[in-house]
Amino acid sequence: MPHSPGLLLRRAMVGAFALAAIWTPGGTATAVPPAGQVKESERLAFAQRYRALQHGGIVRAANASISCRATLGTCAGIRRGERLVPGAGGARAAVNGDLDMFYVDVDSDPNTYNSSRAEVRVPQGGRVSYARLYWGGNLRVGEQKPPKDNGRVLIAEPGGQYKELLADSVVGHRVAHGADAFQASADVTKLVRASGSGLYTVAQVNVAMGRSTAGAWGGWTLVVAYEKAAEPLRHLAVWDGFDALGGRTGDGTLVRLAELAFPAGANGSAGLVAYNGDRGSAGDSLTVSAAGRTTALGDAANPLDDVLNSTIGGAVSERVPAYANTLGYDSDVFELGTALRRGGDQLAFRLVSQRDAAWAGALFVAVDARQ
Repeated sequence: MPHSPGLLLRRAMVGAFALAAIWTPGGTATAVPPAGQVKESERLAFAQRYRALQHGGIVRAANASISCRATLGTCAGIRRGERLVPGAGGARAAVNGDLDMFYVDVDSDPNTYNSSRAEVRVPQGGRVSYARLYWGGNLRVGEQKPPKDNGRVLIAEPGGQYKELLADSVVGHRVAHGADAFQASADVTKLVRASGSGLYTVAQVNVAMGRSTAGAWGGWTLVVAYEKAAEPLRHLAVWDGFDALGGRTGDGTLVRLAELAFPAGANGSAGLVAYNGDRGSAGDSLTVSAAGRTTALGDAANPLDDVLNSTIGGAVSERVPAYANTLGYDSDVFELGTALRRGGDQLAFRLVSQRDAAWAGALFVAVDARQ
């Protein structure tokens, strides 16, 4: 599959500005700093990244970059989601802090230490209007990764070769509770628009392997908004930040989407990217408020009180590998269903976790519009 990232990595200065020119909207070069010089912040308040009112929707591809070490006898079962760790009252679900963790690496390139794939499925006849890649993880486990590489990954389109991609905005990066966590992102609209549907590969996500109480985690999510005249008129929105979800205050992360008129009985979905969620630990919830009514979101894969449960859920698409338990990485899509029953003109999402070392990274929403 993709090969030879070494040359790209040796051309960071040139690549930074070349890719900015190719992949930013309109093809205009922006002042993206060289890799290793992207600004970082311990906390990034959630802010709107993209908003559109158009016929179409949002699709997503995602995968983990690290998992349990395959030589561990129970690893195969853990990846399938089996409850294999002894605990009070019987076996409990395995979490990353229980395990020696090692990189996922599905490509044939000896120059990459981690890589995984996932499929973007833009409906036939749809045109990509916006695409953004998010990646992140924990830098401190059995080893310590250098933060200078937080803002750099490799990406390959379906059937293509790796291209260096540099973060185009401030990187979230915080050391807390034994973890060294980060999230970065970049606009890849022109790449995805030109390449279309298929398996995308993302490599060299800066995550650490090994075992610690904090645990290892990491992964990536590609969010793609598209236009298609035959689909309903919808509000499309992407919000992102880097927010700790510590349970002491109970406030969590709040994202409020105003001026968003939707009819009674509308259809819609919401997607979430979060880090260091542990399967089987109650107290993690995602709620949506509309027209004076608050609804907890969940599904068969995500209990209402454990939405940060190490899953990549929602609309089915191909992943390589396709582990059921992603051990600390969450990228889920929820149907809003009855939450939209009354109609309204704004939505408010709140994500709360009882753990001090969990982080929210992105939220994306597609909701039928009032016509």
